[in-house]
Amino acid sequence: MFRPMLRSQIVTDVVVAAALGVLVGLVGAAGLLTSDQAFIVVGMTAALAIRRLSPGLALSLAWVTAIYQMVTGQQPDPSNIFIAGVMYTTSAYGSSRVRVAGLVSAIVGSVTAALYVGIPDFITRLHEPTQDGPVIESGRVIGVVLIVVLALLLLPWLGGVVARTRQTARMSREAQLLAERDAARADRAVAVEQERVSIARDMHDIVAHSLAVVIAQADGARYALKADPAVADQALGTISSTARRALGDVRELLGALRHEQGTTPTPDIDDIERLVGEMREVGLEVDVERNGDPSSLPTSTQLAVYRIVQESLTNAYKHGERGTPVHASLTYRPDTVEIDVVNRRSDDGRAGPGTGHGLVGMRERATLSGGTMTAGPRGQDFAVAVRMPAHPATGQMPRGLFTSTDQERTAP
Repeated sequence: MFRPMLRSQIVTDVVVAAALGVLVGLVGAAGLLTSDQAFIVVGMTAALAIRRLSPGLALSLAWVTAIYQMVTGQQPDPSNIFIAGVMYTTSAYGSSRVRVAGLVSAIVGSVTAALYVGIPDFITRLHEPTQDGPVIESGRVIGVVLIVVLALLLLPWLGGVVARTRQTARMSREAQLLAERDAARADRAVAVEQERVSIARDMHDIVAHSLAVVIAQADGARYALKADPAVADQALGTISSTARRALGDVRELLGALRHEQGTTPTPDIDDIERLVGEMREVGLEVDVERNGDPSSLPTSTQLAVYRIVQESLTNAYKHGERGTPVHASLTYRPDTVEIDVVNRRSDDGRAGPGTGHGLVGMRERATLSGGTMTAGPRGQDFAVAVRMPAHPATGQMPRGLFTSTDQERTAP
């Protein structure tokens, strides 16, 4: 029956209604109100004061006051205008029943007011000479009163319906935006998780290869060392068995994350040239600038560099301006690796990169390697810049420590 409202809102409604009631009382009767007139002003003012707190109760109070006004034979009072505010709240804040009651009240109230004014006017004209007859002239009065009162009651009610509809539409838009935001968060979480799975698959190959080389070297050393065969044999035997157990444990642990992704070979720095050739075959003009020696980079870093370059060129092909070259700069320093890929942004209305899963994956790889990544517009171009340590904190051994023959012989 009562709507939840802030105390400040209730106080505001009461103060405004009381001020209007006092103003109407002073202006309407020059400050001299009879008891019946005072009842009408107080009743309409009270209905106006509680119109938002309880639209149904305010409508009922307005009807009681109006009926009392007609029963006591009083003429329309300026306080009757307060009914317009009550009608607005019945449709804007009331329940479905109150809203229907407001519409019915607007129609019935207009007809009642027209008859209340028209019937006495007709009786008066019966005893006076008229130009067009009492029926026609009183009918005109009834029609005018009906239109005026109907406008006074129905237009505010319609305004409340419009306000309620706009409020509902705004809440629907907010709910839709919240749903879209939650969906975007879920989509991003799925993208991050998928990339983590892909990284786990790549790391499985890296760790498996590295441990296999350790096992091979440990087995070879066991037979090569002759200074103290017993001690060397025991120590190297422990290394071999421990490494084999670790290899089995790692495969079993990461196997659950692979989701049967397959056993494709791990790409490295040397595969970037093949990647560039493939992109050129599909029509992307790529200009690659290399600085430094990447041969000492560990496998994980080489894999991250390859994947980042691969995704950057893919984004340039999908979203860049066709026919313009893509500039890729790879700088290998003793402690850091820098990757910069710049392409011209397309102006044909296609969405540029920035929200897809590719950038999520690149940022994830850079972060896991201990580096940083920035991606965004740079003038008329779109630039991807990655800075990462040359040797991650995991301390993986660089390539080239073992011979290619040993690697081929010991690869799983």
